[in-house]
Amino acid sequence: MNGTVKRTIFGVLFLAVMLGGLLFHAYLFAALLGFICAGMLWEFYKMTLGAQMKRQQWLAICTGTLAFLGVFLVVGYGLSWKWLGLLLVLVVVLSSSFIFEKDHQDFPKAAFLYAGLLYIAVPIALSNLLVFQDGVFSGTLLVAFFIIIWSSDTGAYCFGMLFGQKGGKKLCPAISPKKSWAGFWGGVFMAMVAGAILHFTGLFGFSLVHSLIVAGIMGVVGVAGDLFESLWKRAFDIKDSSHIIPGHGGLLDRFDSALFAIPAASVYLILFDLL
Repeated sequence: MNGTVKRTIFGVLFLAVMLGGLLFHAYLFAALLGFICAGMLWEFYKMTLGAQMKRQQWLAICTGTLAFLGVFLVVGYGLSWKWLGLLLVLVVVLSSSFIFEKDHQDFPKAAFLYAGLLYIAVPIALSNLLVFQDGVFSGTLLVAFFIIIWSSDTGAYCFGMLFGQKGGKKLCPAISPKKSWAGFWGGVFMAMVAGAILHFTGLFGFSLVHSLIVAGIMGVVGVAGDLFESLWKRAFDIKDSSHIIPGHGGLLDRFDSALFAIPAASVYLILFDLL
C-alpha cells in the first residue's frame, strides 16, 4: 500500500475513533483515554528502560491508568476523593519493589518510571476535569482543544514545507532538524484561525479575545511538547515511539503536543474563571 494512502486511511480512522470516544458517551471516553494513557506509558518505558525493570514498568502503567480511572469516577460519578489515596499505596509498592531486587546497579534508571507518571499520567488524569461539569459528561471542549492542536500541526507542516525548507531558519536543529521558524509561526497562525472558527461556530463558549489567546497559547506550548518528546527520542536514538498507528508512529508521537498544550490552555481558563 502506498505510504500516503496508508497514512490517510489510518489518519481518518484515528480521527473517527477520537471523535467517537470524546463525544458519544462517558464510558467510551474512559475506555479511549485509559487505553491512550496505558499505551503512552508503555511506549515511554519501552523507549527509556527497554527490557529492564519489567515488573516495575507494569506496576507504573497500572498506577497511571488507575489514576486516570480514579479521577474519572471522582468527577463523573461522585466517588469520594479519599479513594484516590489508594494510588499512594501503589506508588509505595512500586518504590518498595526495588528493595528486593538482587542487583541495584541500574537503580538510578527508576527515575524514568516516575518521570513517565508525571509526564503522561497526570495530564491524562486531569483531562477528566474538562469533560465533566457537575457530573454531566460533555467532550466538546476537549474536541475543540484537539481541533486547535491538529490545525496547528497542519499549519506547521504546510508553512514549513513551503517556506522553511530552503534557506529558512531552523527552530531547534539540534533536536528536530526539519522544524523551522516558518513552520512554527504557521502553526500558531492556524491554531488561532481554528480558535476564531470555534468561537464563531459556538464550540468555544468564550469571547473572541479569549478564544484567540487560548489557541495561541496552545500553538506555542504544543511545539514545546513536540520538541520535548523529540528530545527523548533523540536521547535514545529512535524515530517513532512505536508503530501502533500505521503511517503515523506511536501514541506518544500523536499526543506529545497535547500533553503540554491542553494543561496550559486549562490553566489559562482557570485563571480567568472561564472553566
